Amino acid sequence: MSRRHYDLPPFTALSAFEAAARHLSFKSAAQELSVTPGAVSHQIKALEGDLGTVLFERQHRGVTLTPEGEALYGTLASAFDQVSRQLSNIRRIADDDSVTVGSTTAVAALWLSPAIIRFWREYPEISVHQITQDRPILNAREYDFFITYGKSAGVTLPHTPIFRDELVAVAATDLARDLTGSSLSQLARQRLIHLDGASPTWTKWSDWFQSLGYSESLAIGTKVTSYSVALQLARKGAGVALGWRRLIQPMLESKKLSIIEPYALAAPNQFHLVGLPDSEQSKGALALKQWLLKEADAHTV
Repeated sequence: MSRRHYDLPPFTALSAFEAAARHLSFKSAAQELSVTPGAVSHQIKALEGDLGTVLFERQHRGVTLTPEGEALYGTLASAFDQVSRQLSNIRRIADDDSVTVGSTTAVAALWLSPAIIRFWREYPEISVHQITQDRPILNAREYDFFITYGKSAGVTLPHTPIFRDELVAVAATDLARDLTGSSLSQLARQRLIHLDGASPTWTKWSDWFQSLGYSESLAIGTKVTSYSVALQLARKGAGVALGWRRLIQPMLESKKLSIIEPYALAAPNQFHLVGLPDSEQSKGALALKQWLLKEADAHTV
C-alpha cells in the first residue's frame, strides 16, 4: 500500500476495517459504507497484507477479531471518535444560530414544542430543528442534544436531569369522576390503554400497578404504539391511559383529561437532556439548554 505523511494505510482500508470490527460482520459494514461485502473483504485483505498479520478469524457464521485486530480496533475507534467530536465542534461554531433537538413524538408535542415557542419569543434569531422518533436514538451525534427518559443505553455523552414526572391514571372527565375512589382491583378491570412503545424504559401499566402493590392480572384493554394516540382515545372516553402528569398538564387544566384519584406514582426515571459537554456546545445550543432547564424548574406540577 502507498504511504502518506503519517505512514498510514489508505483511509478506505482503515474505515472498512473499523466498520467490520464494530459490527463483527462484513455484510453489515458493507451496508453502512454503501459498498459490497466483497469490497469490504478486499480492503481488509489488503490491510492485513500490508500489516503482515491477520486481523479477523473467519468463521462459518461470521468473524471475530484476533488480538492484533482488537488492538487496532480500539485505537481506531478512539481516534475516529475524537475526529467526530472535533468536526461536530467546527460545524457548531460555523452555525451558532441553529440547534437540532431530538425527542419522542409525545415529549415534542406535549412539552418541548410549547417550550421552544416561548424560547423563540426571546431568541428569534436562533433556529431550532426538532427531530422526533419513538425508537431509541442510536446516532446521538446527529443532534446538539436530545431528550430521553432514563439513561440512554450505550450513549456516553453527559446526561443532564430535567425533571422527574408523576404517573397517574387519566380518562375523560365523566369517566374519571365515576372511577375516582375505585380500588386498584376495580381499576385493573377497566379498559386500559396499553402503550407498546419501542423504548423499554417507558413505564407500563403492569409496572405502575405492581409498584402500587397490585400484582394480579390486568384487563387486556387496547394496545397502541403511540402515546399521542393513547391520550386521544382516553379523551374520547374509550379507556383509561397512564398519564405523565407534567407532560399532560395543559390537557388537565383544560379538562380534556382528568385524573382518577387517589393513585399516583413517582416515575422510576428522570427525563434527561443528552448532548456534548457545555464547553463543546454552540452558543445557540447552550441558550436553548439553559432555557429548557429553567422551563422545567418554573413549570412544576
